[in-house]
Amino acid sequence: MRHLLTLLIGLLLSQMAHAQLTSSHGYAQFGNLKYPPSFTHFDWVNPEAPKGGTVRLMAYGSFDTLNPYTIKGTPPISSGNFLQYGINELNEPLMVGSGIYDPSGDESNSSYGLIARSVQYSEERSWVVFNLRPEARFHDGKPITAYDVAFSYRTLLHQGHPLYRTSLQEVARVDILNRLKIRFVFKRSGNPLLILRLGELPVLPQHYWQGRDFTATTYTPPLGSGPYRITQVVPGKRLVFEKVEDWWGKSLPVNRGKYNFQRAEVEFYRDSDIAFEAFKAGEFDFYIDNQAKNWATNYRFPAVLRGDVIRAEIPHQIPTQTQALFFNTRRGQFHDRDVRQALAMLFDFQWTNQALFNGAYKRAESFFPNSVFASNGLPSKAELKLLKPYRKQLPAPLFKQPFSLPATDGHGLPRDTLRQAMQLLNQAGWQLQGNRLVDAKGNPFSFEILLVNPGLERILQPYRQNLRSIGIETRMRTVDRAQYKQRLDRFDFDMALLTLPQTLSPGLEQWSYFHSSQAAIKGGKNYAGIRHPVVDQLLEKLLAAQSREQQIAATRALDRVLLWQHYVIPNWYSSNHRLAYRSKFAFVTTPPYTLGLRAWWLKAPELTP
Repeated sequence: MRHLLTLLIGLLLSQMAHAQLTSSHGYAQFGNLKYPPSFTHFDWVNPEAPKGGTVRLMAYGSFDTLNPYTIKGTPPISSGNFLQYGINELNEPLMVGSGIYDPSGDESNSSYGLIARSVQYSEERSWVVFNLRPEARFHDGKPITAYDVAFSYRTLLHQGHPLYRTSLQEVARVDILNRLKIRFVFKRSGNPLLILRLGELPVLPQHYWQGRDFTATTYTPPLGSGPYRITQVVPGKRLVFEKVEDWWGKSLPVNRGKYNFQRAEVEFYRDSDIAFEAFKAGEFDFYIDNQAKNWATNYRFPAVLRGDVIRAEIPHQIPTQTQALFFNTRRGQFHDRDVRQALAMLFDFQWTNQALFNGAYKRAESFFPNSVFASNGLPSKAELKLLKPYRKQLPAPLFKQPFSLPATDGHGLPRDTLRQAMQLLNQAGWQLQGNRLVDAKGNPFSFEILLVNPGLERILQPYRQNLRSIGIETRMRTVDRAQYKQRLDRFDFDMALLTLPQTLSPGLEQWSYFHSSQAAIKGGKNYAGIRHPVVDQLLEKLLAAQSREQQIAATRALDRVLLWQHYVIPNWYSSNHRLAYRSKFAFVTTPPYTLGLRAWWLKAPELTP
């Protein structure tokens, strides 16, 4: 009888454990996957797209390494717009749909197996198992195994860019269960975002990197596993990618209809005006235009008039990157919130938008513009539940009025705005002495604005004039990309115009942007030097969100706290892709969450075997 009872208890426990285990072809952070296990391709691609031909691309700036995973050097993917092409130097990850490698077109927080055939995880999200595809191969023909995944985790955690360390630090243990099965055990349960981020882990070849310095810069293309390999390198100037013959992943549902070009040639341009003239002359095929004035006024050239170049403005639902003038609060003059608020009041967006941007932009009043995560109006009940415990540590107006930035009629700053800004500066201990703003010791208020794009000098010159009108002297310093990166990595700047990429499912990247633990990490992304206990607590709440609703509430609450602390002067954003391209290309549609160039094809390609 006792033996029978033991067997029944064992069977019951086995059934319970089985019921709590999820095994799937993909992973949804919240809710259900859109595509079932039997899906053959995504809705926004043409699975029968013609293959072949050459696409010519351009990239801004330069590059001095082909290793994109460390803090040293400037890799191609750091060039503006490069990731949107879908052809790059990155290794393939375990899963696609989230992250930068192959973002989802029509889902906000889901991923599907790439190197991983399937994923298993516990109900409480305390561990995850990735089952690898036996057919997955590196370009040298060697199979991708769990040993490569474990090597990638350890290498990126200890030697990779700080952003990887942030994503991987919540893993307590890695277990290789067999050559094609690996388990990650978490330090704490209840973090559904962590599985999504682990799925983004790029898988590096252990046999290639053994005996090589992973942290060094290199012009030798490292061994990859994706649809393309780099076959030509002109350092800093040119790259050629060619399709891998018999690529193992070409028939997978996540890849069908994508990567249709046989060859991609990429030229690097240091000047946007020269790049645009090269596009007009037919030197490359796509031009993603980030300059509103150029987009509005400079597309009357012959190729457009003939219909050989198509100019398209395509709406999207992608969370726009945070673009702003960042105060480095490590600098003494920016310690005081009143000072930061005063300086933010002197940026006249309405005049800038009308006079310089042809009215093309909207003012950003959130760290998460163009997304459901942007706070607006008064805090909701869900937000108040998160914010009320910290009422004494937050500005009182946060609970009583919506956050807003001063708006003008587009004809300059009114005297009232200047007067209010001066009152805030006076409260912080700054006084106007003659035509200079000074502190109690007579030290003048001055600072430098660090830039990498010389075209921004014209845009920020009116802001400098507004600052000068109240006695603040500023300098604009434009440097090349290599020096710019070095100075940002060391936080060696007073103010800088920067961007922070945002995702469809925020969490870990916000930790790297805003958490106090990241403020002193060399090469980190906490550019403003934020060290605020409430921000830290809200980031914990964000990571612990168990539903989309909780995630939205936590992000909006975080957004409010950041805005009311005035760590940045928000700039502007657009909710459209601005794309010019040769008429020889075709595509099915532009999905809401990506531009989707990786699914385009040539109408009449020069087909290859």
